[in-house]
Amino acid sequence: MTEEAALSVRIRRGLPDLQPAIRRVGEIIVADPNRAAAMPITELARAAQTSETTVIRFCRAFGYPGYPQLRLALAAEGRPDSDENSVAYQGGILPEDDIDSVVKKIAYADVTSVSDTANSLSLETLSEVVARVVRANRIEIYGVGASALVAADFQGKLHRIGLTAFSYADPHGAAVSAALANEQTVAFGFSHSGRTSETCTLLQLAQERGATAVAITNSPLSPLAELADLTLLTAARETTFRAGATSSRLAQLTVVDCLFVAIAQQTFDRSIDALEATLAAVGRLRSQGES
Repeated sequence: MTEEAALSVRIRRGLPDLQPAIRRVGEIIVADPNRAAAMPITELARAAQTSETTVIRFCRAFGYPGYPQLRLALAAEGRPDSDENSVAYQGGILPEDDIDSVVKKIAYADVTSVSDTANSLSLETLSEVVARVVRANRIEIYGVGASALVAADFQGKLHRIGLTAFSYADPHGAAVSAALANEQTVAFGFSHSGRTSETCTLLQLAQERGATAVAITNSPLSPLAELADLTLLTAARETTFRAGATSSRLAQLTVVDCLFVAIAQQTFDRSIDALEATLAAVGRLRSQGES
């Protein structure tokens, strides 16, 4: 894992915060970074239906003085996406795609989202979040829609190792709970876009009561990331049907799994005892159901 995300990952994360003309340049690049690295600036500008000046503005938005430096950075990444099969499955789902292509495009997006998230996850931030959770006496977890499913999964994992954790399907119930947060609370907000108003409001409510606010989002410049004390970034690649929240959910679950295992490791003896006790309890229910 690295502290600095790959350039193509940073571009994909930053797309929602760019102006439309500049965003089109980024969309061309993330669709096929290897092909974009081989494009002269005139060709990239033409493909993005914009000007060479806009391409340069795009480069500067990501810390490069000009297009030559950006091309070198893309080429230096040396991603394996340039092989014939992976390139074919990088795009979104098209009306004419057969079922084989649909399955392979979904698999490519999912696998890449998990890999990019793991490879770009900040170890320093992850360690700090884990340390604060270990010291906390209460953990609040907020998420809406597909992110609510991830929040519930995280809550269930923490509960299995004996931690006091809460997640809510009802935002009103979550607001009541957030109002009861204190300095010994760690509050998590899950939102792919980082712009879900309910999640932002709930995390802010808990933070105002003294809780440590942790954002898990794909967008580093989003309102959720900006209000949080600590942010863990995902690197999801969504297909055409973004409403399904397919890759973003898996990217969030990757962060959840990293958090859970690291927390359990830091509380090893207690976690093992709790896991054995909860496994035995669930086993008794299964035994009764089988009899």
